[in-house]
Amino acid sequence: MAAEKGVVKKLHEGWLSFTLKQKIGTFAAMVILIVALSIVFNIVILDFALNGFNQILEDNSKCHDYQTAMEEEARAFQNFIRDTGGDNRELYATACVKTERCIKSLPFDYDRIGGERYAITWSIRSGYENYRSWRDSVIQMNEDDGYAVQQYVNELYRVYRMQDYLSGYGKRLAESTLREGSDAYHAKVPVLSRFPYAIFVLAVLSIGVTFYLSRMMHRDMVIPVVRLAHMSRKIAKNDFTEEDITVENQDEMGELVRAFNKMKHATEQYITTLKEKNEMADLLHKEEIEKMEMEKRLDATKLELLKNQINPHFLFNTLNMIACMAKLEDAVTTERMIESLGNLFRYNLKTPESEVLLKKEIEVVSDYMYLQQMRFGSRLHYDIQCLVDGSRIMIPTFTLQPLVENAVIHGLSKKENGGSIRIRVWERNKKIVISVADTGVGMCEEDLHELRKALKLHSTAKVGIGVGNIYQRIQRMYEGGEFSIYSREGHGTAVQLAIPVQL
Repeated sequence: MAAEKGVVKKLHEGWLSFTLKQKIGTFAAMVILIVALSIVFNIVILDFALNGFNQILEDNSKCHDYQTAMEEEARAFQNFIRDTGGDNRELYATACVKTERCIKSLPFDYDRIGGERYAITWSIRSGYENYRSWRDSVIQMNEDDGYAVQQYVNELYRVYRMQDYLSGYGKRLAESTLREGSDAYHAKVPVLSRFPYAIFVLAVLSIGVTFYLSRMMHRDMVIPVVRLAHMSRKIAKNDFTEEDITVENQDEMGELVRAFNKMKHATEQYITTLKEKNEMADLLHKEEIEKMEMEKRLDATKLELLKNQINPHFLFNTLNMIACMAKLEDAVTTERMIESLGNLFRYNLKTPESEVLLKKEIEVVSDYMYLQQMRFGSRLHYDIQCLVDGSRIMIPTFTLQPLVENAVIHGLSKKENGGSIRIRVWERNKKIVISVADTGVGMCEEDLHELRKALKLHSTAKVGIGVGNIYQRIQRMYEGGEFSIYSREGHGTAVQLAIPVQL
């Protein structure tokens, strides 16, 4: 008894010294071993039962198949002798092939089937060879019609007797096989009857070992974790009155518990100091925020100074002077280009409103398209069709020009033979619909999906500042505003806006 206690104590101490990985590995190994033993035991049982019974059933089936095939051949032979027509001939040939196949499938291993069955099977095989030669000679006599009737009849009845002889041997073989199968079955039954008890004992042992290991895992791993979680919740509420956690583990869990206890004491000592530091940090944070605000204002002031370094009036006056010189020199195209460029600068620099007349936007985009057409020549064509009164409808500022610019840069400039841009404006369901379509390179389905996703996520890195800005303004400025984009690789891209009518 004392020796058993000493063994158990050593096992317990060894278990406590295991690492968590070793404990989990031991538990998993034991579970796998138990499952493997169960599987092997079941396989042995199934193999013991199925192999023996399956062999018995298979032998009986083969004997039965041979008897059935022999009877079918005898009937087919008689029908063929009476009438040698096409159907009887085919049935007879099929029956002969089936019989030969069944004879070949009969077990013919002396060590397995024993002397009696081996002798009967040998008789069937050799007898069928003689029978087949007599049977074929009778059929030849029946087809030649050159033999005496009495000789033909004698030979025919001799074939019938051989068929009965082979059928009789088939019955003897079936009886012998059935008798041996019955003896084998009765020999296996006592062994099979003991298997349930063995299964029960194995199951009890497996459950006991698994339960014991589970209790040790629960004691050495689960309980310490639960206690750590309970104490952590108390520390989170600034409650340090809980006693230290004690465990016997020498593994990582024991190290974690001891480190946690040290952390609790250190946190309790530092809590007052932290409060004072937090107050000081709040004051420093406020000062930092004020400093950041001052830096932002300083940056804004620098930006305004930078913008004012170029006087827009000087730019406009210079462009007007160049336009006048072009007019004096009779350079009509140059004059038109300078006027269009001046209109674009004037619109960009002197339009503080968030909305402008549709007519004004169309004029600006016409100037822009004229300049681009002068740049690309015959590669670029454009068409503007406005089916509403542009002098009464307001739309967001800088709406058309960024879309047209995207169409030129990303759609048409990458196409060797260029293409066309079509702008259409019409009214539908009390909404102004604006469509900007090009016949450029277009996008594949994957790129189009990514572009739509980036628009919804307001990711300007993927869609560009201009298009992203238009999408956000349409969504924010108009309830029910719509921004849609369609594209097909190799055919072009179309952007469609829909905003409520505002007169």
